[in-house]
Amino acid sequence: MEWSFKTAEELLAALRAGAVTSVELTDEAIARIERHDDVINAICVPDFDRARAAALRADQARSRGDDRPLLGVPVTVKECYDVAGLPTTWGMPPYRDYLPAEDAVQVSRLKAAGAVVLGKTNVPLGLQDIQSFNEIYGTTTNPWDPGRTAGGSSGSAAALASGFGALSIGSDLAGSLRTPAHFCGVYAHKPTLGLVASRGMVAPSEPALPVDPDLAVVGPMARSARDLTLLLDVMAGPDPLTRGVAYRLALPPARHERLRDFRVLVLDEHPLIATAAAVRAGVHRVADALVESGARVERHSALLPDLTEAAILYMQLLISGSVARFPLETDEQLRTRVAGLSADDRSLDAVRLRALLFSHREWLEANHRREVHRHGWRELFTEFDAVVCPITPTPAFPHDHHPNPMDRRIAIDGVDHPYFDQLVWAGLATMPGLPASAIPAGRSPEGLPVGVQLIGPMSEDRTPLRLAELLEPETGGFRRPGSPGRVRADGS
Repeated sequence: MEWSFKTAEELLAALRAGAVTSVELTDEAIARIERHDDVINAICVPDFDRARAAALRADQARSRGDDRPLLGVPVTVKECYDVAGLPTTWGMPPYRDYLPAEDAVQVSRLKAAGAVVLGKTNVPLGLQDIQSFNEIYGTTTNPWDPGRTAGGSSGSAAALASGFGALSIGSDLAGSLRTPAHFCGVYAHKPTLGLVASRGMVAPSEPALPVDPDLAVVGPMARSARDLTLLLDVMAGPDPLTRGVAYRLALPPARHERLRDFRVLVLDEHPLIATAAAVRAGVHRVADALVESGARVERHSALLPDLTEAAILYMQLLISGSVARFPLETDEQLRTRVAGLSADDRSLDAVRLRALLFSHREWLEANHRREVHRHGWRELFTEFDAVVCPITPTPAFPHDHHPNPMDRRIAIDGVDHPYFDQLVWAGLATMPGLPASAIPAGRSPEGLPVGVQLIGPMSEDRTPLRLAELLEPETGGFRRPGSPGRVRADGS
């Protein structure tokens, strides 16, 4: 039997039943990577010798009666997480030889749960792109079409879609969990801001401290919705350095257990960017499944925070935070460029350029407006349980490695738009810090995966996760690249 495309839940059941060993699962995963990753290039830092040793220890532990949540399951880790003895570079050539001495807190939690770490997955330079390529590790391709991106900033989705491990952990500041999942046809969950500790998911130039990053989160990726919950339960909880080892945040249960009880707002249009027909069709497939199941589905609500202002605030917070860590130009050069903008230019390109020079006062003003939006979302979620909407405006797009991403364009049904404008859908959940689950929602006419996100109420991650689980049989779930339908029981 082939195990490579089984869910983590299925692998755990087989391990508990004695139908397979962790050594066998790990050997099969490694063999598959060695056969196929020369094209995909998802696993940028393999760690096969230590993985085989960890698998053997897992089997020995199980023989003694141990049964930890992920005992013996092969997984991958995004390159930006510190793993002791492996390079952490964020794709930046000056740090190609940087080897952290300690595991990131989430890597420690994976290992404590018994997972077998196969290696690290690829990222873009500085995690600053919607594609995964860099000078050190090269380009990650999409398992559905090598001429297209697998998304950024993680090769983890490509690894999962290719059968390279059952689970992965990633991060999300500008959709880096959700976008690769959407492009590759897998599942991901962006947790509520602050729910999951991120220490050790840090640029190699910075110390691994228990900070609370603005906007950014770390979270799980998988090939099924139930696996997202399984992995989130391992990851959730604050940093033990700040809140104590025994402390864990107790998430409330999902609001509902049946599809027909959910109240859902469906969005497929944004005032600042078009949505491709293939993506709208994916949103409509999910909406139709909800309607057919008896859920209450609405297309409009006066309670929805203003999408234009939400996008502007997101870009201001995102860009001002990013440039503080990764300066692009001197202040003098930036001031010259900003001075050349027309006072009437309210495009997102202009918003981003002005945000490069944000003062602390301007950031505080944007942060205040964010709190107003957060209150608006609280009001919305008194009437709805989830919002269904796109993750990006298009399916996976062709590789575009123009050295200046500000000069790139994204084609939406044949019409070009500024490259970074496509982030507005991801920012809808990121700016207020809301949880959002990315789920497969069919394929485009060209056969590319299409995903949607289910945005839920703050600190109620189990609600979108449960909705994702209930929708899985209705919308088809994960499909193996090249397969005409759902993956069969034998994995073919």
